[in-house]
Amino acid sequence: MEAAGRHNALTDVEGLMVGNYTDTDAVCGVTVVICLKGAVTAADVRGSAPGTRETDLLDPINLVQEAQAVVLSGGSVYGLAASDGVVRWLAEQGSGFPLEKGYVAPIVPAAVLYDLGRGKEFVPPVCADWGREACKTASDGPIPGGCFGAGTGAISGGIKGGLGNASLVTESGITIAAIVAVNSLGSVINPLTGQAWEIALELDGEFGPMGARPVELPRPGESAPVRNTTIGVVATDAKLTKSQAKKIAQMAHDGMARAIRPSHTLFDGDTVFCMATGKRKLPETPGFFINPHAQALNDLGHAAANCMSRAIIRGILNARTLAGITAIRDLNDMKA
Repeated sequence: MEAAGRHNALTDVEGLMVGNYTDTDAVCGVTVVICLKGAVTAADVRGSAPGTRETDLLDPINLVQEAQAVVLSGGSVYGLAASDGVVRWLAEQGSGFPLEKGYVAPIVPAAVLYDLGRGKEFVPPVCADWGREACKTASDGPIPGGCFGAGTGAISGGIKGGLGNASLVTESGITIAAIVAVNSLGSVINPLTGQAWEIALELDGEFGPMGARPVELPRPGESAPVRNTTIGVVATDAKLTKSQAKKIAQMAHDGMARAIRPSHTLFDGDTVFCMATGKRKLPETPGFFINPHAQALNDLGHAAANCMSRAIIRGILNARTLAGITAIRDLNDMKA
C-alpha cells in the first residue's frame, strides 16, 4: 500500500536538505534544495517563457553528472542572482565539482518565476544574500508550505499560489518526493466541482477539510503575458543516471499538467528538476527488455507525477491571503 514519507516532503529523501528565505514585504522569496555530497541531476523545461541557469549543463550528453543544489526563486530574471549566494555558501562547505589546489566549483542549477509588482517595490530586492540566508535555514526536517520561499508571491489561476511538498515510499522501499512553487496561469481547481482536479490522489488525509470543501472561484481576470511559471524539484533516493533522471523529470510534468489546467502555456516557464541521491538500487525486471530497470523507471516516473500533483494541491491549500491575493481558504463556499 502506498504511503507518504515521514514529513510528506522532499526532505524524506535521504541526503537532501531544504531551506527558505521569505520576505513578506517584498512578497518574494527563495527556496534551495541542497545535497552536499552531490546528486545526479537533470531538468526538463516545458513552459515557453522559462528563466533558468545551468540547465544546459544538466543535459545527459554533457560532462558534469551531479549538482550540489537547485534554487527555486521569485523575482523573475532578477531572482537568478540568489544562486550566487548559494554557490558561495557551498564553496565554504567544500561542496562542489573538484578543482585544483583544493578548490571546488559548486554546481547550482536554478529556475525563477514571475512575481514582480506584488510587493512594496515592483522589483523585489532579491540578491545573493537571499540565497545564502536560505542555505543557512536548510534542514532535513519538515518544510513549511504556502507563502514561504519561492511560493511567497505566487498566484495560481487568480488565487494565491504557494510552496507545496509531497512524498511517497514505494513498495520496493524507494522514496520519491516533490517540492513545487505554484505560480500558474492555469487553475488547480476544477470550476465545476470547486475542488482540486486531482483530489483523488490524496494520501493519509493530507488535504484535510480544506481540500474537501467546494469553493466558488473568482471571475477570471484579464490575463497578462509572461507573469506565471510553476517550478519544482522531484527527488529520489534511487540510483539513477542523468538520462534516467531526465526521464523522471519529464514524467513529473505529467503530474503538473493533470493538476494545473492549462499547463506549459506560452505564458508559463514550467520547469522540473530531478535529483537522485543514489542510496538505493532500482529493482530489476527479468524478461525481454534490454534495460532490466525499464519497469522500475516507469513506476518511479508515475510516482513522481503523482507526487508533483499532490505537492501542487498542498501548495494551494496551505497558502494564505497575502498582498491582496485571496487564498483558497478565504473563498466562498460553492453554491449548491
